[in-house]
Amino acid sequence: MMVITEIDLPTKAGELAAVIRSAFQTVAEEFNITPQNAPTNPAFIKKEDLIKGAEAKSIKYYGCYERGKLLGCYALEKAGDGLYYLERVAVVPEARHRGMGKQLVRDAFKRVKECGGLKVSVAIIDEHRILKNWYKELGFKETGRKTFPHLPFNVCFLEYRL
Repeated sequence: MMVITEIDLPTKAGELAAVIRSAFQTVAEEFNITPQNAPTNPAFIKKEDLIKGAEAKSIKYYGCYERGKLLGCYALEKAGDGLYYLERVAVVPEARHRGMGKQLVRDAFKRVKECGGLKVSVAIIDEHRILKNWYKELGFKETGRKTFPHLPFNVCFLEYRL
């Protein structure tokens, strides 16, 4: 049985960082993302980065636990005007393809709605067709693309209206 709950930072930051690194490492390998060409990519995140970022931007992390083990997570950041950013949706490779990612995103929708939010936005690697289609199957609509000079890939923005 899976349980999704808010993660207590900084107490669980090390465990959370390990899950995020594990989940994003496969993407980093697939798209040739390295610490040199994208040092802020979640595949290389440290617990100190999580703590600092959460405090600076009022980001809340939520984790999916199974039998007491953290296997997946997501982060929410309030952006204003009823908009929330959904970030670092992650499931460790050994727990994938069991519906955990969908449960995490649906949990995010529920929490945003409870806070009076109207929209959820996510940014992904534009060339990651499988992930883009997955978000679209969940009801997200593509709202734009952008190239950032500090990233080795294009970014696709998707939005879900509650």
